[in-house]
Amino acid sequence: MSKYIKFFNQLSIKDVPQVGGKNASLGEMYCKLSKKGIRVPNGFATTSKAYNYFLKSAGLRKKLQEILKNLNTHDINNLMQCGAKAREAIMDAEFPEDFKQEIISAYYKLSGQKEKKLKIENCKLKIDYGVAVRSSATAEDLPDASFAGQQETYLNIKGEEELLIAVQKCIASLFTNRAISYRADKGFDHFSIALSVGVQKMARADLGSSGVMFSIDTESGFSNAVLINSIYGLGENIVQGKVNPDEFYVFKPTKAIISRSIGKKSLRMVYNDNPKKPVKDVKVALDNQQKQSITDEQIIKLAEWAMIIEKHYGRAMDIEWALDGKENQLYIIQARPETIHSVKDCNVLEEYKLKSRGKIITKGQSVGSKIGAGVANRIMGIKDIEKFKPNQVLVTDMTDPDWEPIMKIASAIVTDKGGRTCHSAIVSRELGIPCVVGTNNASIKIKSGNEITVSCAEGEEGYVYENSLPFTVQKTNIKNLKKPKTKIMMNIGEPDLAFSKSFIPNDGVGLARLEFIINNYIKIHPLALINYNQKSIKSKVHKVHKVENQIEKLTVGYKDKKQFFIDKLAEGVGTIAAAFYPKDVIVRLSDFKTNEYANLIGGKIYEPIESNPMLGWRGASRYYSPKFLPAFELECAALKKARENMGLKNIKIMVPFCRTVEEGKKVLSILAKNGLKQGKDGLEVYVMAEIPSNIILADQFAKIFDGFSIGSNDLTQLTLGIDRDA
Repeated sequence: MSKYIKFFNQLSIKDVPQVGGKNASLGEMYCKLSKKGIRVPNGFATTSKAYNYFLKSAGLRKKLQEILKNLNTHDINNLMQCGAKAREAIMDAEFPEDFKQEIISAYYKLSGQKEKKLKIENCKLKIDYGVAVRSSATAEDLPDASFAGQQETYLNIKGEEELLIAVQKCIASLFTNRAISYRADKGFDHFSIALSVGVQKMARADLGSSGVMFSIDTESGFSNAVLINSIYGLGENIVQGKVNPDEFYVFKPTKAIISRSIGKKSLRMVYNDNPKKPVKDVKVALDNQQKQSITDEQIIKLAEWAMIIEKHYGRAMDIEWALDGKENQLYIIQARPETIHSVKDCNVLEEYKLKSRGKIITKGQSVGSKIGAGVANRIMGIKDIEKFKPNQVLVTDMTDPDWEPIMKIASAIVTDKGGRTCHSAIVSRELGIPCVVGTNNASIKIKSGNEITVSCAEGEEGYVYENSLPFTVQKTNIKNLKKPKTKIMMNIGEPDLAFSKSFIPNDGVGLARLEFIINNYIKIHPLALINYNQKSIKSKVHKVHKVENQIEKLTVGYKDKKQFFIDKLAEGVGTIAAAFYPKDVIVRLSDFKTNEYANLIGGKIYEPIESNPMLGWRGASRYYSPKFLPAFELECAALKKARENMGLKNIKIMVPFCRTVEEGKKVLSILAKNGLKQGKDGLEVYVMAEIPSNIILADQFAKIFDGFSIGSNDLTQLTLGIDRDA
């Protein structure tokens, strides 16, 4: 019977005091969720008893107390010196022999190989069995006490000697600078916390893929979506922010992928034969960078697992997973409570707004929804962090856990690399600091000493502006708002804002505009995509502002350019519909005027020049026109995909600028031919009442449509004979 080791099948979530949050969770899932189909690689954990035994036998407690007695976490140099001395003291100490023997015996048992009877100190035997060695502090990963990567992880560790060294390094990592600083900030006694080390069989993600997923949306706290990030190779590159990952959203009620974004994924972390450096980065071929790193089936399976894990624990979860490329099997390798939105007061809405915008320096992915400003300080290495001052904006290539002491005093953070689940993003979220990641060029474009503003309040994209710009912060307590008797539906066009806006009291969406999605997600005229591979059209496209390269760049990975339009429009509409599900979401069909369509890539080829586009070829008249019908059919295909494939039957359709009843009948007929039959699966079709004929013939329009929405702007100008664009 082991005194200092517990295998996963001996552990449950009740064992957090013995083995910390990570290892207790692994044991819980290994024992209780395997029967539900969730695979967890086997492993074992050293206990808090083992940690205290090591400290006592080596006389470390007094040494560490002496080192830390003059600790000042606000003095970076002092913190670094204390941390280095503490880690050195631990690494210079010797493990007790019986503890060593238990680790090695457990390692052989895990590997399935027979243990060789050799003296530990002379052991030269090497077995080819790779394990992951991870730290698990007894107070880590509690819902209100979690910091990304406080302690270390070591991958592809092979052989007894390397394993013992890795275990000792993990224990020493309890005294990294960021872990010391974090405990001091949270009020934890350094010596009331113990460290457990988990040793787990490696899933061969080096030959496959890996990533992180959350059972809620990390930015808004929207609970009906699973966010999955994925890269090739071992998953450390996601957390470290070295690689921009693929990103997928799965809608829980219908188990459908509602959004996908393909990241660059330029590096893959793989095994290395050098025991001193057991992993290495290799470049990913360009064609693989442009593909998904996991299949749609695997995305859905991961989302299902996330929902099972969330239900089991009864709270939102932060989960790490791996795809074994040798077995082609998915595994869960960590699961811990999500620590931001689980403790957030959802009754208080906080809205940041810029009073005026300035010149954009760079942009990337926004983290959070706040705005921060200050003097930029470009710090490109850990050796320079002492130069960072409170309330400056940290600008760097990427951060790692060693940067946390200065991250917590920054007014904002901007990085070249990383995605929404990288280290910079996770820590910024916890600290409540605006952060823009994955800019690719911030450290080149932003100069130290310049005042800048970092805005994460404008949707999915985060912007860095020149100068310190004024902004406002408005807080609203929903509990204090009285709900009126009248139903209130929202107007929304930006899918990026849909999840966060869904928390505002509402009765659904009365107007979801397609124009924003087409302008910002697609950017290309639909007819240019339809005709892209036709030589005659291709030559025309090339002549108009040389847009062929623009189309190719935007549609990377799509041989069929039409499908790009369908997918992106469906994802935009689907995200909005999912955010408010099961409430009605009324989607207005595209209502660009000719001059607006002409501004899309390739648009000038297809759009006539009109003297007054406001009264020209727009709205319903486009949909049945032979010149535009193929483009409208793509729109129909996107809406059908959102309703049927994504299961979002709460989507309703609204027809804009319909001049006559006959025109309305033509549009309804085309919708039906394209799988959007009025009345089928509850589909309702409304019409905009924005032309005098809609009012005069209201009784006739009412016979063919399910409802009206008054378009006051157009109705006013057409009734009074005023051109609002003049």
